[in-house]
Amino acid sequence: MQKTINERIEELRAQFQQGIDAAPNLEALEKLRVKFLGKKGEVTTLMRGMGKLPADERPLFGKLLNEFKGFAEKMLDNQKKQLKEKDASQRWEKERLDITLPGKPFHLGRKHPLTVITEEIEEIFSYMGFQIAEGPEVESDYYNFEALNMSKEHPARDMQDSFYINPEVLLRTHTSPMQVRTMEAMAPGLPVRIICPGKVFRRDDDVTHSPMFHQVEGLVVDRGVSLADLKGILMLFTKEMFGEGRELRFRPSFFPFTEPSAEVDISCIICGGSGCRTCGDTGWLEILGSGMVHPRVLEVSGYDSEEVTGYAFGIGIERIAMLKYGIDDIRLFYYNDLRMLQQY
Repeated sequence: MQKTINERIEELRAQFQQGIDAAPNLEALEKLRVKFLGKKGEVTTLMRGMGKLPADERPLFGKLLNEFKGFAEKMLDNQKKQLKEKDASQRWEKERLDITLPGKPFHLGRKHPLTVITEEIEEIFSYMGFQIAEGPEVESDYYNFEALNMSKEHPARDMQDSFYINPEVLLRTHTSPMQVRTMEAMAPGLPVRIICPGKVFRRDDDVTHSPMFHQVEGLVVDRGVSLADLKGILMLFTKEMFGEGRELRFRPSFFPFTEPSAEVDISCIICGGSGCRTCGDTGWLEILGSGMVHPRVLEVSGYDSEEVTGYAFGIGIERIAMLKYGIDDIRLFYYNDLRMLQQY
């Protein structure tokens, strides 16, 4: 019987040793421990079967099982240590850095060309004493149209041109509402001298128009302000934005909130005024609209039109960027094509 007990223990030891040698990782090692030393493992099963043995064989069987258990626990601890060291070594190999290898290039972000132009416009007018004002993009019908002297029948009120949220609220179609908002807040204080850059929204979508674009509204109100002052400011702006030698011309136009009103053109930046495809062979490119603030707009905003006058202008930022950078499709600004954006 003693030989039978020894053979059984040796068989158990051989099975365990084979499992240790084959365990590739800590997870497999844990499964091996449970199989042999767990509550339902091989050792526990044999211990529970000792009661069936003759009384004189039980001590020897118990001794051999305890020896195996001690052997197994020691082997498990040693193997666990070796596997941990192996894992640490492998992780070190993966994480080790070769400082002699060339570094990965780091690509710095760039400002969007519209941001560049906006900041340049803000800098030019700030230098001339203008303050920057901001207003809501979701605007009331009153500020967007009525207070700017637009009658109910005016084409700009047409639902096909504007994005209405409800009959009295819309996405602003220009930054001109800031004229009224600023004057209301300051009246009767003088002088008013602001620019208001921001997004505007209209139902347009082609190579020269976008449903969302950017404008800069300018406003000056004071005593003795004249059309000559407006012309001087815009001549200085044109010089700073497009360089020396750029000619400027005013063409009579109509805007409900200015009177008189004028479109402003510059000599073509491509042909210098001789005529080309870009300027339609006219030698001129339109850059903005302007005029003297309409007396009714002054009155509605809290100013006495007999005492003060003012001028206003609206600049399309995309328009300026297209002219300055030679871009012929406004939609390129919104495609986020890095090949185009990285040029600026």
